[in-house]
Amino acid sequence: MSTQRKATLIYNPHAGFDDWLQNIKATVAFWRSHGWEVSLRETGRPSHATELAIEAVRNGHQLVLAAGGDGTIHEAANGLLGSQTILATLPAGTTNCFARDLGLPSPNGVNPYWLIEASERLMAGTVHAIDVGECSNGRSFILWAAAGVDSRIVESVEPRSRLLKRFGVAGYFAKATLPFLLYQGEMVRVSVDDVVLEDEVLDVIVANSRLYAGGLFNLSPRSMLDDGLFDVWILRGRYSPQMLAHSLRIMTGRHLGRSDILHLTGRRIVIETKRPQPFHLDGELHRSTPVEITLEPGFLHVLAPQDAPKDLFVRSGAPLQRAIEDKCVGRGF
Repeated sequence: MSTQRKATLIYNPHAGFDDWLQNIKATVAFWRSHGWEVSLRETGRPSHATELAIEAVRNGHQLVLAAGGDGTIHEAANGLLGSQTILATLPAGTTNCFARDLGLPSPNGVNPYWLIEASERLMAGTVHAIDVGECSNGRSFILWAAAGVDSRIVESVEPRSRLLKRFGVAGYFAKATLPFLLYQGEMVRVSVDDVVLEDEVLDVIVANSRLYAGGLFNLSPRSMLDDGLFDVWILRGRYSPQMLAHSLRIMTGRHLGRSDILHLTGRRIVIETKRPQPFHLDGELHRSTPVEITLEPGFLHVLAPQDAPKDLFVRSGAPLQRAIEDKCVGRGF
């Protein structure tokens, strides 16, 4: 059965720190040369990628290619939830945690057409229905939600200038140093399904993916994108030296099984704080706690490259062409 293949390529011109417009144009030409009708759309304001993704669904496009960082992926995903349109990640930001989880190449000056390399691997990849976090404020996330020191850091650091982005993760952490040092934990009540914890807490992270903090932390090394569970990390403590110790343990993979870094899994999480606190979803700041998070299984279809980690998914995916032609997107394969 032959199916006309239509895609929207959404790109954020402010992502990353290089001028990669020629790379985008070459990437569009690559997909068109393989039989795809591609509409190129540039984002121009906050949440614009969500609007463009919704438009792609309405226009019957089977694929949305999102070129940018995790923020752009977050916005595009929020426009595709529950639809049959597939999300494909084209890494073009400064950190690209989701793309790195999938095993896609990072932007680099040595390979100026890394987006074409990513496209080749995506085109030969498989489509998977992954879990999504739905929040009580009406927004969703595909990577993580968090309240505590890192939401205060996001509040202080973002938006970053193009100059700061040139320093990548190092630039982010340089600007994050002061809010990190000044933050003090407080009493937080966290409910994970039927388990309730109330304690002095520096950070609560609800993770659906593995990498965190710009990819510096392999926080949830056993996490799977479609296993029907969140990994919930509760970092106990009050002062920045304790948070520094937590960070070093996570960086070196020595954070598992500790009493001061509590790890739970669940499908419904409620975070309550003594005073209203900001929280972030995929690095995008929101206000404010309390927040309730519920897991929506298989609510977003993503295209994983052919060499994505085999243990990233519980279920096997469908090749892109078969997913489109057999209209199997939305049935969980």
